[in-house]
Amino acid sequence: MTRMEPLGTTSKAHGVHMAEVTITGSSVAEPDAEFVWESAGHAHAHQFILPVLCAQLARHSPRDILDLGAGNGTLTAYLDKLGYTVTGLDNSRSGLEMAQRSFPAMRFERYDIDSALPAAHVGKYDCVVSIEVIEHLLLPRKLMEAARQALRPGGWLVVTTPFHGYWKNLALALTGKFDNHWRPLLDFGHVKFFSRKTLTSLFEEFGFESIEFASIGRVAPLARSMLVAGRKPK
Repeated sequence: MTRMEPLGTTSKAHGVHMAEVTITGSSVAEPDAEFVWESAGHAHAHQFILPVLCAQLARHSPRDILDLGAGNGTLTAYLDKLGYTVTGLDNSRSGLEMAQRSFPAMRFERYDIDSALPAAHVGKYDCVVSIEVIEHLLLPRKLMEAARQALRPGGWLVVTTPFHGYWKNLALALTGKFDNHWRPLLDFGHVKFFSRKTLTSLFEEFGFESIEFASIGRVAPLARSMLVAGRKPK
């Protein structure tokens, strides 16, 4: 992605140039060209995503997993402890620094999803997981293409993302929760809002087959998130 220089404002009263602050995650930070990781622990969403994700992985028993959008590396390390061989890719400098500091024995690399997948990762994995990442991408097909290239024939792509559907959106509107849910003031926040139909269509567009779906958190019509998995043809 093209790097954009942060804008600033000038205080007329004091003639002092003041940088615009941005909100990344839960606190106020100086402007940056990427999502800034501030915590080394599990993301809040992991508490309801991990049981569903682990059940999905157990069904297909992959050996080598690529965590595409590894963030601070906590999920990558969690899967490693379960016995999988896991590599993490992400484009956030702060996330990778935190991951490498917290888990020095693990393999993390910086990768920009807008770039071609490095040859060292092409066709190397039985499974690619991308957890709560695709909703942050202006060009989600870039993730799908990178994942497809990384998989061996017959390998599985597993994606989770917040769920959106008619009843959930109606409930948000009726309860006045739109701002809390959409969080428009969050820099590098969600820019794509998938339903089961649209995410499944994206998998089909890239030739994935045997597509599986699971709701995550709450009852299905009001699910917090969803998991969609598909197999690369052999």
